[in-house]
Amino acid sequence: MTADDSFGRLDDDDYPAYTMGRAAELLGTTQGFLRAIGEARLITPLRSAGGHRRYSRYQLRIASRARELVDQGTPIEAACRIVILEDQLEEAQRINAEHRRAAASANPTAAA
Repeated sequence: MTADDSFGRLDDDDYPAYTMGRAAELLGTTQGFLRAIGEARLITPLRSAGGHRRYSRYQLRIASRARELVDQGTPIEAACRIVILEDQLEEAQRINAEHRRAAASANPTAAA
């Protein structure tokens, strides 16, 4: 990947643009917290060619939600499970909305 390719992907929420140190700094947490949520399988950072963890903006949003729950006193394992369930619910609601739109456009008289 060239530098131009990397620059163009910075708008991609799934592009692993952040080092562990930078991710921890952005979240206001420690690298140990990021390792812990990785061990709990909440997020799986990609690895650079040198083996260093790299995080995407999407992963940082997930980690931020887990941190909110932990800061409120939720144990880290439970916080990770809650975030996973919230993410699954959001995805299911998105899919249901797509199906409703498709059904309504396929049969516009049924919606009336």
